[in-house]
Formats: sequence, C-alpha cells, structure tokens
Amino acid sequence: MSLTLSKQPPVLPDDDPGPQLRIVPVRRTGQWAAAVALLVLLALALVSVVRNDAFQWGVVGDYFATAAVLRGLWLTLWLTAAVMALGFALGTVLAVMRLSANPVLKAVSWGYVWLFRSTPILVQLLFWFNIGALYPEVLGVRTVDLMGPVTVAVVGLTLHEAAYAAEVVRGGILSVERGQIEAAQSLGLGRRRRLRRIVLPQAMRSIVPPAGNMLIGTLKGTSIVSIIAVQDLLYSVQLVYHRTYQVVPLLLVATIWYVVVTSLLSIGQYYVERYYARGSADAR
Repeated sequence: MSLTLSKQPPVLPDDDPGPQLRIVPVRRTGQWAAAVALLVLLALALVSVVRNDAFQWGVVGDYFATAAVLRGLWLTLWLTAAVMALGFALGTVLAVMRLSANPVLKAVSWGYVWLFRSTPILVQLLFWFNIGALYPEVLGVRTVDLMGPVTVAVVGLTLHEAAYAAEVVRGGILSVERGQIEAAQSLGLGRRRRLRRIVLPQAMRSIVPPAGNMLIGTLKGTSIVSIIAVQDLLYSVQLVYHRTYQVVPLLLVATIWYVVVTSLLSIGQYYVERYYARGSADAR
C-alpha cells in the first residue's frame, strides 16, 4: 500500500505581504502623437489668422468698443434676458397644463408645443412682422404702431422659446421622485404649494443644464431679428460695413463679442448647476 503526499503551499506569516506585483502603465504612443500633431495644427492655424493682414485686426480694434456696437450689444443682451424670462414663465404654465389631468388643458398645451416647434423661427418672425395685414387695428390702435420691430422680436422669440421651455420644465418635473410628491400630499400641502416648495426646487437639477443651453442659444439666435431691422449687435455691425465695405473685420467684431458673452454665460451656468446639485452625487 503506497501513500501519496500532496504538496501544500507554504504558509506565509501574517506580516509578509507576499510577492509584489509591479503595475506598468499602458503606453499610449498613438494618442500622444495625435495630440502633438493636433496642437501643431492649431498653432499653425492661430499664427495664420494672426499674421494674415486680410483680417484687418486694426480695424477690429477700432470698431470693437464704438458706441454703435455697444448699443447693439446692449439690445442683444436685453432681448435675450426678456425672451428667456417671458419664455420660461409661459413655458412653466404650459408644462403644468401638459401634466394636468384635464384633457382640454393637456391638448391645448400639446398643440401649442407642436405648432411652434414645427415652424421655423424666421417664418414666425416674418409672420408677426406682417400681422398688420391680417389685423389692421387692435383695440382701436393701428397694429403698425402697436407692433414695432422690437415688440415683434420679443413676441416672436418668446412664443418660440416657450414651446421648448415647456418641454424642459416638464422633463424636470417628471424627474422628481413620486415619493416626494406623495409625502407632500400626506402633509396636506396644496397642489400649488407642492409645486412651488417641493417639486420645482428638486426639478431645477434637471432643468438648469438644458435651460443654460437654451440661454446661450437664445443669445446667438437673437441675431435673426436683424432681418426685421432690429438694431441688435449683428445689425449694428452690418450698418457699419455697408458704409465702409469692411465686411470681414466688422463680422469679427460681432463674433468676438458673442464669444465673450457666451463664455461668461457658460461660467455662470457651471456655478448654478453646482449650486442646485448640492447634496447629490452629481455635485462637483
């Protein structure tokens, strides 16, 4: 009778960490080569833009802070703020109507969103600009006197933005957990108070990011009002280059101002998002 002795692994002392494994980072030679090539191309493009006399950077500096350009910039900022405030106010009402149990309110809200999202904003502006052809007088006042270019711009952009804002707010409200609403109901809070004190503060986490994108999009989208002779930033530089024929440098003036303002808005959006993300896993 033969016995087979099995070989047992050696028992290590408690303080012996065992063999150490060396961690070798993955070499990403291709990625680094692509990054270097991209940086070189960007540097060459930047040098080409700066050294190209056709851009006329001296003219850009001369007109960058002129009174006409700053007036156009101020109107652009004012128009953006007014449209966003009015658009989200109307959009919130539409979102609440869409979430209502009343089928008429739901149908009206859905129809509004469907109509204004299906029509190009340029068509809407031109329609409101020519509304006097359909209604020459409103409440005894000539429509031409009542609906000037700036008023047409505010009305047209607001009605357009409200359709998108309604969907943003509705999505934010639906993101709130049902348990939060049920807990508020158990405390006896009314519908309006639940919406104002419980639902909307939590929905802001989902509303702020797309709302920030809408704000930046509205700022740039206001340039379309130049088609109805509203003297915004773009229209102001157009008036100048129609007189001086310096098209490229004046367009650069408008471009730089748009870049500066959108950059500031993006920074503000970051801090607003971080504020409403407090106490969540997304806070950073």
